[in-house]
Amino acid sequence: MGTVLGAMRNVRWHELQHAYGSASQVPGVLSRIAWGDAPSSDEALNDLERWIGTPPVFDSTAATVPFLWELAATDTVRDRAGVLDLLATILAAGNPEHPAWTRAAHEAVAEGRGTAVRLAAAVPDARGARRASGTPDSGGPSRAQALRTAATRLLAAIDGHTCPACPAPPPDPA
Repeated sequence: MGTVLGAMRNVRWHELQHAYGSASQVPGVLSRIAWGDAPSSDEALNDLERWIGTPPVFDSTAATVPFLWELAATDTVRDRAGVLDLLATILAAGNPEHPAWTRAAHEAVAEGRGTAVRLAAAVPDARGARRASGTPDSGGPSRAQALRTAATRLLAAIDGHTCPACPAPPPDPA
């Protein structure tokens, strides 16, 4: 796979748009999600959701999705469940004025289905479970459980996805 997010340099971000203008800042935000401390990573994930995922989607959305899948699959990313939730948000969003952007974004999310399957089925080893668990008094689910839950939700969304911009799945040859 190479360096995490290494292929970002191959995207002409300055030519793409998000909700507030040029997408040239998207690589920095993805990097903060990958390597930032908790507050920085959370802020970056929220920024990215506002920029590319909350209706409508933009041309930068489809370009960003493969990197979101890469982050979701990277053990060292702090909020992998949040990344999967953003992918689900993108799958539910659209842009009626630009159906091609919507279709491209939705197809990019669906292309990562195999990663969601692996994450939904992941069983952490004892060392990983200790490292990924919430604090003892947090009362919340462990990060590993949150990741599996988010992956399962996203799989259901991918498998049940229909929208005006996306082609209908072929009929089941039963």
